[in-house]
Amino acid sequence: MNDHAGNASPENARPANERAANTPGTPPITLIRGGRLVDPAAGIDEKRDLLLRDGRVAEVAPRIHLSPADAAHTQILDATGLVVAPGLIDIHVHLREPGQTHKETIATGTAAAAAGGFTAVAAMPNTVPTNDTPEITRWMQSPDRNPSARVFPIAAATRALRGEQINDFAALKAAGAVAVTDDGHPILRDNIMREVLAAATRHGLPVIQHAEDTRLTEGASMNAGPVAFRLGLRGMPPEAEYGLVERDIRLVAELARDSKSARPHLHVAHTSTAQAVAAVHQARRNGLHVTCEVAPHHFLLTEHHVGCYNTHAKMNPPLRSEADRDAMIQGILDGVVDAIATDHAPHAAHEKEVEFERAPNGITGLETALGLSLHWLHGEWRLPLSRVLSLLSAQPAALLGFKGRGTLSVGSFADVIVFDPDAEWTWLAAHSRSRSRNSPFDGWTMRGRIRHTLSEGRLVHSA
Repeated sequence: MNDHAGNASPENARPANERAANTPGTPPITLIRGGRLVDPAAGIDEKRDLLLRDGRVAEVAPRIHLSPADAAHTQILDATGLVVAPGLIDIHVHLREPGQTHKETIATGTAAAAAGGFTAVAAMPNTVPTNDTPEITRWMQSPDRNPSARVFPIAAATRALRGEQINDFAALKAAGAVAVTDDGHPILRDNIMREVLAAATRHGLPVIQHAEDTRLTEGASMNAGPVAFRLGLRGMPPEAEYGLVERDIRLVAELARDSKSARPHLHVAHTSTAQAVAAVHQARRNGLHVTCEVAPHHFLLTEHHVGCYNTHAKMNPPLRSEADRDAMIQGILDGVVDAIATDHAPHAAHEKEVEFERAPNGITGLETALGLSLHWLHGEWRLPLSRVLSLLSAQPAALLGFKGRGTLSVGSFADVIVFDPDAEWTWLAAHSRSRSRNSPFDGWTMRGRIRHTLSEGRLVHSA
């Protein structure tokens, strides 16, 4: 997402602790009783009870009986008629801290995440200062940020996102970074991108690329096509995206060929064009480790939703043609798309209420992703519920190597959502937990109402 952040300085940075939640205190014992447990990673879809203890899943069984000693200290959630599933994982969010806290904070962004069923989010580095140091990476994970969901920082691939000098990936990983990217600032120089891929591979980190050849998109504010022509706006051609995807895949292939032991992991962020999805599919057929994500706005909306310069329909990559939108849907149904990610990018009202070309790119998405996916992917396009949940939990966890997340098997983190799969409701941006309201889905009908969200055993949202 091509957005920018303001001024802030991280203070009192603390070391990351991957073994504990980044909120203090001991979570209570919780028994979730009588629900339909849908755990794609474990291959479970049947009625089960779930016992959570010390922030972990302690027992999964058709019926769990508490000892008298435990019964007095256990909170019981009745999930009769509801679905119990692993907490959702969003691998592409902008939380704005450190930086523009008038748009969002880690506290407000993760509160929105919890309301949407997300128990873990991966935060992009285009903050100010840029997350390109271990100190900022640790600061983002501090309990002082008051998070309602686990925050996994993704660090900048190059210094200050300039695409010139790569960062110290070993130090960033040790501080808690789970991937590297220059999101919003694509790495255009072949030699730098090759160096980033090679260094990230040595340290076991995925490289996430915002695929946009900015030499073809300068001054553009929406998709190139008849709508842009009618509105008198310069358009971004599809080849600006898929051309860079094809370049990156070529570099991955060269590295894999030159070093038999190296297997770079390239992840294409917010894929929006048919040709980019096709390139990812072919790369995997060729044995390369190339993955991709699609955002709900790219599988639901098209350039026509820009309407009369609606800035809530302005994002980067832009809303594309109907053919591209249909290709995103087909890529999801066919299993080519590896994850659904929101690209949650909050902006204040006064920033969006300007001329279309001047408005910043991006929309919020954490509170609407599940409701939209259940309404359309499951309800309209008949993608099985387990597949929808896998795209939002197990598969994102696998992409970024999150151990003990995206599943509810015994011993895993107690990241759980309980939702009513049949409930239809209307999402209103005015009621969002986010600090911003910039969404094209205001007033849309959603399916699947979140009743409870538990992050590492703590009840962080109930409705």
